[in-house]
Amino acid sequence: MSTNVVNQSSFLRTSRNFPNDTQALSVELSKSYVDIANIVNQRIIGIFPTSRPIITGDSWFLANNLKQQTFRQLYTFTSFAAITHGIDTTKIYGFSRIYGSFTDGTNFYPLPYVHPTAANQVGVIVTATQITFAVGGTAPVPTNGVIVLEWLSNV
Repeated sequence: MSTNVVNQSSFLRTSRNFPNDTQALSVELSKSYVDIANIVNQRIIGIFPTSRPIITGDSWFLANNLKQQTFRQLYTFTSFAAITHGIDTTKIYGFSRIYGSFTDGTNFYPLPYVHPTAANQVGVIVTATQITFAVGGTAPVPTNGVIVLEWLSNV
């Protein structure tokens, strides 16, 4: 079995013995803080802002096995008109996730929306400047919705 496992689980022990000696206590507290910080930083961050991109907490290892961060931004919409996303696509590695949902006021639909009848489907396309929708002729008409873009940084 490999000892160089990248996908180790985020486990933080629930108890710790702290020594009475001040110097040893200082060392143990420092280790404890580092353990907590590492575990907290390994989780996926559940914040979805519309105002600016945030780091998601995902870690990707694509180029030379170097860690790459992903960023996330949420966009809201009330129609299938194009949305300007404001991401400089020349400075990213690519999109890791593109997803969302919408409602027509009665039912809720995932994005992209796949239906057995092609005319009812809604696709999502991200260009260099916009989020666009490929909409079938009889697709549901949104009253509101959200779309989330997550992308890999180039650094």
